[in-house]
Amino acid sequence: MKANRAFPFSAIVGQEKMKKALLLNVINPKLGGVLIRGEKGTAKSTAVRALASLLPEIEVVADCPFGCCPGQASQVCPVCAEKLTQGKQLSVTRRKIRVVDLPVGSTEDRVLGTLDLEKAIKEGEKHFEPGILAQAHRGILYVDEVNLLDDHIVDVLLDAAAMGVNTVEREGISFSHPAEFVLIGTMNPEEGELRPQLLDRFGLCVQVEGITDVDQRVEVVKLRAEYEENPEAFQEKWRKEEEKLSQRIVQAKKILPGVSLSDDMLRLIAETSIEMNVDGHRADIVMMKTAKTLAALGGRKEVIREDIREAAEMALPHRMRKKPFQKIGLEAEKIQQIFGG
Repeated sequence: MKANRAFPFSAIVGQEKMKKALLLNVINPKLGGVLIRGEKGTAKSTAVRALASLLPEIEVVADCPFGCCPGQASQVCPVCAEKLTQGKQLSVTRRKIRVVDLPVGSTEDRVLGTLDLEKAIKEGEKHFEPGILAQAHRGILYVDEVNLLDDHIVDVLLDAAAMGVNTVEREGISFSHPAEFVLIGTMNPEEGELRPQLLDRFGLCVQVEGITDVDQRVEVVKLRAEYEENPEAFQEKWRKEEEKLSQRIVQAKKILPGVSLSDDMLRLIAETSIEMNVDGHRADIVMMKTAKTLAALGGRKEVIREDIREAAEMALPHRMRKKPFQKIGLEAEKIQQIFGG
């Protein structure tokens, strides 16, 4: 097996908001993914691949193309479900969480998978050829330059991410399989924007920029050179920090179900959304989930005001109604004013 040589997540210099948004989504996949906006060369793809290395191995059904979880009989694919109905034992193996890339030119069939209609009609059997969503189940789906994808494909991805199920229908024949994944999209705004309706459906959004601090830029170059010279030694050097962060993720997942949020904090969320002039209620719901996840990441069982402020910074700016030629950054300034920062 090829050794994992991903650059350590702990060794990424700066970009704290991006790193935190990624951690929040693996702790709580129900946040709805994250869109990372920014220029090229700002460690976006490096961070995503490094993130997967932090996560513990998972149990999967060995011969299942969807990577079903053997311990969740109610959420397995039709193939595994039929085996269970017949009283067969599902063979189990363990593997690392996958990062599945979605190429810009992907067709709907490549993303969703395809049904063999001829076989279905002649033999009465549903033969399904899995697509990218099947590969991404229980993993991370990484879409670089998501703004260059066809709007319909983005819609399909967001639907599957929200529902946790992928359904393919052709000529009255349908096939469904579980498709739960963390959706991470990246884009360079200079190459075009996503429609507001699509932007709104990404749970979180963060803006990344090139580092302007001289010392930090020097540190980036030094660390990268050291990593490229000897990846194994570099990973060993950062192993303890990576293990600490992995343990923090595991602990946050355990804490999350017991995190409480008071009515006062809920009112603060609602007031912030109104003040920031966002449409609908998705923003409030995402802020609530994000604030709880931030509390869990901080090892706390109760949401505090600071959690709401941080959640607002990631959940609201991409949902605000913008005026033509509005300067980027005004959203963050307004949030700081609301919270007195």
